[in-house]
Amino acid sequence: MPSGPREIVTPFRPIPLDVPAGLTPNEFFNSAENLRDLVQNNGLLRNQEDLLLYRKALGHSTELDCSIIYDTSKRILNPLGRPVRRTQVSPSVKRVWNRMNRIIIEEMLGRYPDPGEALVMAGEASLDATWPLTSPGVPSIRMLHNHFIVFPMEQLRAAPPADPSHPNLTDGGQHSLFQAHMRDVYRRFFDEALDLRILRTVHTDESRLALTGYPEGLPCWEIQGGVAALGDTAFWVEYDEILRGFLDFYRTFFSQVSSRNAEILPDVYFPNQIESVLLFDNAFMQTAKRVRERCLGDPAYANSIRWEPAFKQLIFRHDSGRLMLTISQNSIGNAITELLGVVVKRVPDRDAYEAREPALIERLLEIRRLLVAADLGDAIATPHWGAD
Repeated sequence: MPSGPREIVTPFRPIPLDVPAGLTPNEFFNSAENLRDLVQNNGLLRNQEDLLLYRKALGHSTELDCSIIYDTSKRILNPLGRPVRRTQVSPSVKRVWNRMNRIIIEEMLGRYPDPGEALVMAGEASLDATWPLTSPGVPSIRMLHNHFIVFPMEQLRAAPPADPSHPNLTDGGQHSLFQAHMRDVYRRFFDEALDLRILRTVHTDESRLALTGYPEGLPCWEIQGGVAALGDTAFWVEYDEILRGFLDFYRTFFSQVSSRNAEILPDVYFPNQIESVLLFDNAFMQTAKRVRERCLGDPAYANSIRWEPAFKQLIFRHDSGRLMLTISQNSIGNAITELLGVVVKRVPDRDAYEAREPALIERLLEIRRLLVAADLGDAIATPHWGAD
């Protein structure tokens, strides 16, 4: 079977949610009222740290699909003022979130031990608060959130090929920009800025999934020690270091695009490496010049630039059984599954979804039971399940 991205069809039950007159869907989806509806109909568990575990009603997979969202909608009414990345989260919240991540990933890998049977992924996504709420394709909830997804490999193997030029697979052009012109300095910056012991840099050929050929060109790291490493706080420190390195690279590049020979930003994490690696690299500076000049002459291109970074950070199980970590720019419209070459076409089909719903809910309630037992939250009752 030739390697390449796959497109699968995932049914969902139509959501009877009316958007008030005068609001766009995205404006309503980011409101406290919509978050209240999410809790009432799909909430599984929440805790005092405002972390909410819920069933994805418009999901990627009917095998296992849930999310944790940092639901600050009642404390921060301004949707553009809510935390959108881990670097904006307090240590106490992050500590609880890391424990929740560990337990859910352990349960997923324990339930699906064979990489030939299931593609397992746990990803974190952000949208920067500078993105207009009304932009087409902006995901529905403007908050930091995690995705926990399992796809049966049988379903992926049977799926037709996806168009390799699908706009979401190209990540809005930002990833290809880094890859085409700054591939070496991008990786060298990570290598020199980050002090990693648990995460080991791997080449693209080591990290690609045989079926899809993805991740394509993204920097990847093996989690040495596998799932046991998730119980080591040092892993989560390194997990955050990867994000900090990505943020510094992205912000520094676009600061140079915005203003020729700009000063180093005052709030970066790795100023010495920015000075010695990035700002003294000809490919880095020449690419910034190229993008700047195009912005000056092409208003549509300039409008497409995301000046502040949004990201997707993904833990996934490789064919070999090893756990991998990767990170990428988050562009409008693209989904975290597409980092692994899986394009999901969601279709409204009540009967097909409800045929798979009981088994899906059973798996999600087991995850909830484990989290409650670990004192990580209280169960939520909905019309679909109780709080027991």
